[in-house]
Amino acid sequence: MEIKIPEVDAYLSDGCGRCKYYNTPQCKVHRWNGELKALREIVLDCGLKEELKWSQPCYTYQNKNILIVSAFKEYCALNFFKGALLNDHHKILTQPTKNSRESRQVRFVSAARIAELKPILKEYILEAVEIEKSGKQIPKSKPEDFPYPEELLEKFNEDYAFRDAFEALTPGRQKSYLLHFASAKQAATRISRIEKCIPKIFDGLGFNER
Repeated sequence: MEIKIPEVDAYLSDGCGRCKYYNTPQCKVHRWNGELKALREIVLDCGLKEELKWSQPCYTYQNKNILIVSAFKEYCALNFFKGALLNDHHKILTQPTKNSRESRQVRFVSAARIAELKPILKEYILEAVEIEKSGKQIPKSKPEDFPYPEELLEKFNEDYAFRDAFEALTPGRQKSYLLHFASAKQAATRISRIEKCIPKIFDGLGFNER
């Protein structure tokens, strides 16, 4: 049974409220209003519960997050929380960022494309529900799954105490540093980032900790 909540009605009419363009013609929600409404109808037709989370329409099954509908500058999207587990037979899923392990998107720039994919979207949504029912989880990433910049490996060879301090960090802290170091395009920038983080690493802190 379709149950639309007023909070999502307000989102569609006014915007998400997370930027200065809230309730203005420049709001991204207004740009994709027709498409967002079409996606809403498709999702509700699959029997999911409508909620508002993170200021966006979120759809759940037995209190478990299945997907979220979002408006971006260049497109709107259906975002599956465990999209990496979907079969994606029709090759319509996109990785939101290169470091996204779990979530996957289906992006749209027209209502016509949404109408065209309607039966396929329902197929994916129902599959996502079955994945949630099964309790299947995406394996947690390990530090070795992330690239070690050459500059960091050189520092390890120069300073074994630093290497030991890094390896003593929790996997989550290691990953935060690896992402920070590897995201720099220039070798000089990577070296600078490593040098600045050495004291925190010796203190056992993560990149975002103080």
